[in-house]
Amino acid sequence: MEAEKRLLIPRTIPLSRRAREVTPFLAMEIMERAKVLEAQGHDIVYLCLGEPDFPTPTPVIDAAIRSLRSGETTYTHSLGHIELRQEIAAFYRRRYGLTIDPGRIIVSSGTSPLMLLLFAALLNEGDEVIVPDPSYACYPNFIRFVGGVPRLLRTREEDGFQPDPTEVRAWISSRTRGVLINSPSNPAGSVIPTSWLAKLAALPVPLISDEIYHGLTYEGEEHSALEFSPDAFVLGGFSKAYAMTGWRLGFLIAPSQSIRVLQSMHQNFLISANNFVQFAGIAALRECGAYVARMREEYDRRRRMIVGRLRDLGLGVRKIPEGAFYVLADARHISANSRSLAREILESTGVAVTPGIDFGEGAEGFLRFSYANSPENIGKALDRLGAFFRNRS
Repeated sequence: MEAEKRLLIPRTIPLSRRAREVTPFLAMEIMERAKVLEAQGHDIVYLCLGEPDFPTPTPVIDAAIRSLRSGETTYTHSLGHIELRQEIAAFYRRRYGLTIDPGRIIVSSGTSPLMLLLFAALLNEGDEVIVPDPSYACYPNFIRFVGGVPRLLRTREEDGFQPDPTEVRAWISSRTRGVLINSPSNPAGSVIPTSWLAKLAALPVPLISDEIYHGLTYEGEEHSALEFSPDAFVLGGFSKAYAMTGWRLGFLIAPSQSIRVLQSMHQNFLISANNFVQFAGIAALRECGAYVARMREEYDRRRRMIVGRLRDLGLGVRKIPEGAFYVLADARHISANSRSLAREILESTGVAVTPGIDFGEGAEGFLRFSYANSPENIGKALDRLGAFFRNRS
């Protein structure tokens, strides 16, 4: 019997085309390699991920503990607890002056599953979504996975890599099912001009607005797409502004005519968001405004520090980021291959940064720096980079 087991040959298991076409998330690849180096004793500074270094606010933790102790461990309504959806609606009323029906809100385990459901609901095979290039690395994979086509619209650095409404309009075709925007943006940290947002909302196709970094805007006024179009699809959540990445809690505000379809998919594929985590979200919205304000103030300080240091190192930052916690810096004079350069930097200096190519061809040759780390670590990383660039040249 033992001999027979030894002779067993693993069979070839064919994997689907759609699965094989999902490209690696390079920010995660860099982080995972950095973890290997760290386990080998290297001192690593992580500037590669959008992972707040602040602790989750105390009221959030307390609310989760209370809900666990009171037995809130069952399934919930597939749209989410009505109390949380009402609190999200109240937040939009306070922040943006909007009246949102809680029945238009779906709560899930982060915005990523909601993005997948949304594109599955909007797209038939071959349908298109206009996506800025560069933009968040996972957008094209979500669209392709459900049979859609991401039409990557090259944007300009002087515009903060935000899409010009005139150019977007020219790209709309009979197969266009949506225009995707992200403000404040990943990877550039830019905020879309209000006039552009209004024009994009007026286009004859749905506007899909990823507003996960709302609450972390340092310059100008923060606007939701829902202020300009009641039919916009808006993604929001708790990960970034409330330092709750591992809690996995997000929401989608959708037009009422789409909710039943989205709900049916959510019931089938995800059931519901975690019960006790939803009570944590209620506490975040009700009690943690002051926590967010303090984090925003500190991020702003780091933003100014890192931009100045990057420019001193000779990296190009043409437009200072206005939100989120990222800087997309031009390193094309050093290397045209951002993936190789980011790997070389990590192996040589222990500084983990994300290659621009992760976000599209429009950012090739750039490096994305996250300043969701302490000023001390940011300073240490940039000191190492300065020595690296001097030795390399």
